[in-house]
Amino acid sequence: MTIDKSWTTIRRRGSSNEFWNGLQHFLQMAKPFVNDRGFIKCPCRRCLNNASHQLEDLESHIFRNGFMFGYNQWIHHGEPATANAGTTVAGPSGGIHERDEMFDVLDDIISEDADEDAVGGPSSNDQYDDLFAALRSELYPGVSSFSSLNFLVKLMHLKVLNKWTNKSFDELLKLLKLAFPKIDLVESHYEAKKLMTKMGLGYSSIHVCKNDCALFWKENSLKDTCPVCSESRWKLQSGKWSGKNVPHKVLRYFPVGPRLKRLFATSKTAKLMRWHSTGKSKDNDVMRHPVDGKSWQEFDKRHPQFAGDVRNVRLGLAADGFNPFGNMSLSYSMWPVVLTTYNLPPWICMKAEYLMLSLLIPGPQSPGKDMDVFLRPLIDELKELWVHGLDTRDAAYENGVF
Repeated sequence: MTIDKSWTTIRRRGSSNEFWNGLQHFLQMAKPFVNDRGFIKCPCRRCLNNASHQLEDLESHIFRNGFMFGYNQWIHHGEPATANAGTTVAGPSGGIHERDEMFDVLDDIISEDADEDAVGGPSSNDQYDDLFAALRSELYPGVSSFSSLNFLVKLMHLKVLNKWTNKSFDELLKLLKLAFPKIDLVESHYEAKKLMTKMGLGYSSIHVCKNDCALFWKENSLKDTCPVCSESRWKLQSGKWSGKNVPHKVLRYFPVGPRLKRLFATSKTAKLMRWHSTGKSKDNDVMRHPVDGKSWQEFDKRHPQFAGDVRNVRLGLAADGFNPFGNMSLSYSMWPVVLTTYNLPPWICMKAEYLMLSLLIPGPQSPGKDMDVFLRPLIDELKELWVHGLDTRDAAYENGVF
């Protein structure tokens, strides 16, 4: 009996049912050949059959890193040594495992790791193993079309849309586990947030001086007092340290680079990121997008190398204060700093899902003239991107890395 191995060479693995079904067929074939500890050689492009893992980890390794080249006769995974490895027949006709929609989401997230040829080698980071474990896990016994990860993502989305508190979310999880004892779900909002962070939805917490003088960041990260005004970094009770290090203020910083890479991870948005090069208004008296303005044209003249690649990203920045408590009798002003991507067409670039929150500046007062203190993490990252750039896989083109 010959085995179809053509799926091992497919590059866009997440969007291919053929790859998914072929991988499931391979895992079923290899299952009887695990050792007494449940381990078997891993044929991903990183392990190259030199390392062994449990069978459930092979799926995420092969999906993330790809199937190793040259391993045409699967002698370590159940194929007889005398088999003809050169011929192929049609692979599994049906879905051994009904593919969850989150599979494509994970493919977009880890595309930089999943494409060895594009980035010069697979990543050694195993941060996605927990995500694949949740993706493989059925939400409830017998419900194969709805993974635990899929349900959790939708539940977190409902929490945001309906402004549930963390406590109400925890109570809902407890109720679900009480009503459905066999449900595979996290125990708390804290665990859910940790899992979501692995999908690239996290942020950095940076402590701020009580008087907005400086950030306890980089060269100041280990200091306990402000380098400008000498105010304590930590809150005091009755003038004494309470025994717990609780900062006066915390700035939330959402790194820009990973989200810019995400825009090029799917072919749909990667193509839209070129719109500004072809969508300029033909009427010189009409401005429907910043690309039609004189400032854009002047910038292109001053930086011809940057303008030479239409995929280089143009960003706009906006900031304003709001009262997060919705109670105008309480004086509090929190300032979000938002970035918009002007590579995109005008009917998309201003949509909420394409606006990027980069900073969340704490109150209770507005930053005022100290805005530059809070902007430092963002400005530092933008300078780094301007000088050194960021290697990114362009999903709109095969082998497209820039």
